[in-house]
Amino acid sequence: MARFAQKLAALSLVTLAALTNTPGTWAQAAGLDAGRDQLAPVANSEWNYARAAHLLERAGFGGTPEQIEALAAMTPAAAVRSLVYYQYTDNRHLAPFVHSGIHDPGLEPFPPSRPATTELAKATGEALGIKVKPEGNRPLQPVVNKFFYWLRASVLETDRVAYWWAERMVNTNAPLQEKMALFWHGHFAVNESKVRDYRKLLNELTLFHEMGTGSFRDLMVAVAQDPAMLSFLDAGVNVKGAANENFAREIMELFTMGVGNYSEKDIREAARAFTGWNYVDVNFVVNEQEHDDGVKEFLGRSGNFDGVQIIDIIMEQDATAEHIAGKLYRFFVREDLNPALQGQLAAILRDADYEIAPLLEAIFLSQDFYSNASMGTQIKSPVQLAVSTYRKLGLTQVPGVPDFNQATGALGQSLFRLPTVAGWASGRSWITPGLLLERGNFARDVLFPDINFIPPDRFNGSAEIRSVADRIRQGMDITSATQPSVVGAGQVMAESNMLADRDEDFNTRYGSFRGWQMAIERVIPIPRQTAQMNLSAMVMDEHLGNTTQVVDYFIARFMSVAPDLETRAKLIAFLDEDLGTSAIDIAQSYMEDSLRLLLHLVMSQPEYQLS
Repeated sequence: MARFAQKLAALSLVTLAALTNTPGTWAQAAGLDAGRDQLAPVANSEWNYARAAHLLERAGFGGTPEQIEALAAMTPAAAVRSLVYYQYTDNRHLAPFVHSGIHDPGLEPFPPSRPATTELAKATGEALGIKVKPEGNRPLQPVVNKFFYWLRASVLETDRVAYWWAERMVNTNAPLQEKMALFWHGHFAVNESKVRDYRKLLNELTLFHEMGTGSFRDLMVAVAQDPAMLSFLDAGVNVKGAANENFAREIMELFTMGVGNYSEKDIREAARAFTGWNYVDVNFVVNEQEHDDGVKEFLGRSGNFDGVQIIDIIMEQDATAEHIAGKLYRFFVREDLNPALQGQLAAILRDADYEIAPLLEAIFLSQDFYSNASMGTQIKSPVQLAVSTYRKLGLTQVPGVPDFNQATGALGQSLFRLPTVAGWASGRSWITPGLLLERGNFARDVLFPDINFIPPDRFNGSAEIRSVADRIRQGMDITSATQPSVVGAGQVMAESNMLADRDEDFNTRYGSFRGWQMAIERVIPIPRQTAQMNLSAMVMDEHLGNTTQVVDYFIARFMSVAPDLETRAKLIAFLDEDLGTSAIDIAQSYMEDSLRLLLHLVMSQPEYQLS
C-alpha cells in the first residue's frame, strides 16, 4: 500500500508539473491568449464567474459560490476596487488578539542565553525579575526556570497569534489585506526562535495589516525601526566604530533593490547610518552615543546620512521599483515575468510614489492577469491551501483538529518561523511526492478528524522532557530525575557525563521541564473544535439530483482547474458505488460519509493544488 501511495504521488507530481505549464481550463475556454503580458484592462464583456473566482483566489484565498457571485455581478473595475481599497470594508466582526498575559515585569531586556542569564544573576543577585535565593539548594534555580518559562511561553503564544491570524484570513471581508500581510511577512522575514518575543511579532504583523497597500517607502522605514526586525538582524551590535552589516546588506539585497545594484562599500556605509538604531522592550530607540554621525558615501551620494535618509536614497533607484513590482507580480500572478512588462509595472509604482494599491489595481485588472498563462497555474502555498480549503467549505472557525500550525508546518510553511532571512521559497518547491501525500492527508484530517489527536501546544514532544516528567511522577528527586537517559541497550552514559549535569547552583534540565509547566499553566489553550461542515446539507441546498451533478458541483466549488474527463468519470463511479445508487433522494439520509470521501479524493487531486 505504501509503495502504491508513493507511486501515485510521483505520478501526480508529473501531472502537477505539466499543469503549471499549461493553460487553466477556464482560461482555455475564454480564449484570452492574446492578453498575455498586456496591462490593458480586461473588457466588461469578458467578465464572468470564472474570472471573478480567479480574482478572489489570487487577491485573497478563494471563497464560497456566493462570495464569487457577488464579485461577478460587478464590473471588473468595481470588483477589483472592492478588494484593493479594503479600507472601506466593514470588518468589525474580526476580534482583536486576546493576550494570555504571560509577559512579566523584569523579563526585559531578555538575556541572549541561559549562561548569560545565570551570570547576570550571580553578578547582581537578580535576573528576569527573580532574586537569587540567599542560601539553600540550587539558589539560581528559580531564575533558570523563569528563563525557560519565557522561551516556552513565547513559542506557545506565537502559535496562538498564528491561529488568530489564520482565523482572520478565513473570516475577513477584506481578503487582500490578509494576503498582503502574508506577502510582507515572507518579504520581511523574521523567526520566533531568534526574536523570542511574540509581542514583537504581533506588532510587526500589525504594521503589515495597517500599511500593506500603502506607501512602500513608509512601510520600509517602519520595518527598519521595528523591534522584531531589529532583533532578528542584530541591531544591538550595530554601533559606532563596529558597524554590523546584517541589516544594511539585507535591506538592499532582499528588501529593496536586489542583488547586483550596490557595492560592498555601499553596504558598509549604509551600516554606519543605521548604527545606534535599537529597541527597548517593544519600542524603537536611537542611542545617539552609538550612532556614527560622520559623512557617508552611499550610491554616489555623500552626506551625514541616517537610516531614514539611506532608505530615501534607495527609493530613488530604478532598481527598487523594478524589484518590488516584480516580486509582487510573481506572488500574485506567475513566476514567468517578461522584462518589458516588469518595466511597465515599475513605472506604475514609481509614478504612484511607491503606493502599492495602484500597482495592484493595474495588475488585477490587466488582460495578462486573466490570460491562459496566469489562470490556474500557481501552486498554492501551505497556508493558502489550508485557508482556501476552509473558506470554500464555508467555515467560520479554523479547526483545532488538525492543528493549523502543525499541518502547515509539515507542508513547509510555518507562520512566524521563516527558514531564512530570504523567506520561503515558492512555486514547485512547495511540492514533492511526500508533500503531495501530506496535502492529501491534511484534507483527510479536516474531513475525518484524528481521534488520537494530541494538541501540540499542550504536549511537549521532547523525549528528554517526558523522561523528566515520568521520573518525577515516580518519586525521584530532581537530581535523579534529570540524569541523562541510557544511551544504548545495556549501556549507561559515562559517569563523567552524568556528573556534568549536576550543578550546585541550578539544574538546566529541570529548568527546561519546569519552564514548560509554567508556560502551559498560563498560556490560553488553542480551541480544539473540529471543522463544522455538513456536505449533505450543501448538496440538498443546491437541489442536486444525482451523483454526476454532485461531482460537477464539488469540482466547480473546490477546484480552480478541473480534472480531466477520465478522472471525473472515476469520481462519479466512486460515488455511485459508495452510495449504492446515483439518486440523491434515495441516499440523502446516509450520504455524508460518502460525500466526505468524495471530497477527500477531489482535494487529493494534483489540480486541487493550483489556483
